[in-house]
Amino acid sequence: MKRLLIVAHAPSDNTRRLRDAADRGARHPDVEGVEVITRPPLEAGPEDILACDALLLGTTENLGYMSGALKDFFDRSYYPVLEKQQGLPCALYIRAGRDGTGTRRAVESIVTGLGWRWVQEPLTLRGEWQDDFEARVEELALTLAAGLEAGVL
Repeated sequence: MKRLLIVAHAPSDNTRRLRDAADRGARHPDVEGVEVITRPPLEAGPEDILACDALLLGTTENLGYMSGALKDFFDRSYYPVLEKQQGLPCALYIRAGRDGTGTRRAVESIVTGLGWRWVQEPLTLRGEWQDDFEARVEELALTLAAGLEAGVL
């Protein structure tokens, strides 16, 4: 069975809704061949990355950068997984109060250094909360899980 790891920073009610939407999408009943592991960044580490077949990252935009928790996850994981998970399929969603550009650029730089492969453009959820944010994250996670199960990632 393939394993999808979701690492999502969720410090507020709305970001917890996004994390839960990601988990729900990845566990869609039509996707049966994927085990889903969801962890906050401070509880995830290199062993989780080494054991997964794809990765979905979720972060808030904090001062134009990724959350400190996600940065900590990368700091602890970068060298232990460097060159061990080349080509790992990954995706990202950003909950951005502003534009999310700095956050996206920072995560993309790390992912590039690790040699991981984007399965689609990062999803940036900008501005005031919108009712479709949850559905968009759920669809992202479902797409990632279904692609993993089908072997196209």
